[in-house]
Amino acid sequence: MTIAEFTSASMSLALTEEHEMIRQTARDFAQNEIAPVAADHDESGEFPYETIKKMGALGLMGIEVPEEYGGAGMNTVAYVLALEEISKVDASHGTVMSVNNSLVCHGLIEFGTEEQKQKYLAPIASGKKIGAYSLTEPMSGSDAGNMKTRAARSGDHYVINGRKSWVTSAPVADIVVVFAMTAPEKKHKGITAFIVETDKPGFVRGKKEPKLGIRASATSEIVFEEYQCPVENRLGEEGEGFKIAMTVLDAGRVGIASQALGIAEAAYEASLAYMQEREAFGQKIGQFQGLQFKVADMKTRIEASRLLIYSAALAKTRSKTTGERYTLEASMAKLFASETAMFCAHQAVQIHGGMGYSKELPVERFFRDAKITEIYEGTSEIQRMVIARNELGLR
Repeated sequence: MTIAEFTSASMSLALTEEHEMIRQTARDFAQNEIAPVAADHDESGEFPYETIKKMGALGLMGIEVPEEYGGAGMNTVAYVLALEEISKVDASHGTVMSVNNSLVCHGLIEFGTEEQKQKYLAPIASGKKIGAYSLTEPMSGSDAGNMKTRAARSGDHYVINGRKSWVTSAPVADIVVVFAMTAPEKKHKGITAFIVETDKPGFVRGKKEPKLGIRASATSEIVFEEYQCPVENRLGEEGEGFKIAMTVLDAGRVGIASQALGIAEAAYEASLAYMQEREAFGQKIGQFQGLQFKVADMKTRIEASRLLIYSAALAKTRSKTTGERYTLEASMAKLFASETAMFCAHQAVQIHGGMGYSKELPVERFFRDAKITEIYEGTSEIQRMVIARNELGLR
C-alpha cells in the first residue's frame, strides 16, 4: 500500500455525524429498553418480541437497506456501530439484529428480484416481519455439499423435503431463506436458494434448542414435508445457492464480529468497574499488577478487533461499487473478534472471582454468550482455513 492509499484508507475511518447519530441511538435504546429486560429474557428463554419491534421502528433491523424498501439507507460502518452497542447490552438482541440485517436483508438486496424486494424485503427491514437463514443441517454444517434437503421442480412450484437445524429465529420467523439441493449429483454446485413463507402447509417448526448462551434468541430445527415453494420465490438461479450462501456469510461474519466486540467491551467495562470498587489486602484490586496485565491484554485485543471490523466494513462498502470480495477481511475480523470476546469474558469472570460465577451479575452471561461467536457462521477453524487458502491462492 502506498502512502496515499494508506492516508485515504485511514481518513475513511473517520465517523460522520450520521454514524455518531446511529451509534447514540442504538446505545440509548440498548441502555433504556434492553438492559432492564435482558436478564429476565436470558433466564426464561422468551423471545423479546416487544423490543425487537421497537428496534425495527428505529430502523435497526434493516440499516443498509435502501429507504424505498423500508430500511435506514445507511452503510456498513453504521451497521457495525449500531450492532456493537446492542450486543454490548445483550447478545441475544444482537443475534436477531445480525441475522435480519446480514443474512436475510443482504441476500435479498444482492440477489432478489424487484418483486421479491417489494414483497419481502420491505416488511423484514422495517421489523414488521422477522427473517431467518437456513443452511445448516444435522449432518451438514460447513460441508454444504453434503446437504440432504431436496427441492424438486414440479410445474410452477418446487417441492421441498428435508430437515434443517440450528436455525436462528426459526420459532418466530415469518420468512426464511432456505438452501436445498436441486441437483444432488453436482454437490455444492447443485444447491439452490429459496424464499420460504412459514405460514404455508408443509413448513414445520421442530425442536427448540436449549442453548448455553444467547438464550433469548430463539433457535430450532425446521422440517419440510412436501412444502410447495412457487418458482417466483427462488432466490437467484438454480445452482447459484452455494455462491449466494457464501456471499451472504461474508456479510454475516462482519455482523458476528461486531456482536463479539460488543460482548468483549461489556466484559471489559464490568471488569474495570469491579477493579475500582473491590478491595483486598487493604487496597483496590486494580492496584495489583497481575490484574493490570489482564486489563492491558483485554483493551489491546478490543481495539485490534475494532480496527479489523472497520476494515471489513469499509471493504464491504467498497464492494458495492467495485464488485470485489471481502471474504478475507470478514474472516479475519470474525476470527479475531470472536476469540477476543471469549478471552475478555473469561478474564472478566476471573477478575470477579466468585461473583463472576453468580447470576447476580451479568458477567456469567457474557461468558456464555461469547462462546457461540467462535462457532456460528463458520467456526474459528473454518475462518483460519478461509484466511490461509486465500493467502495461498487456493480455491
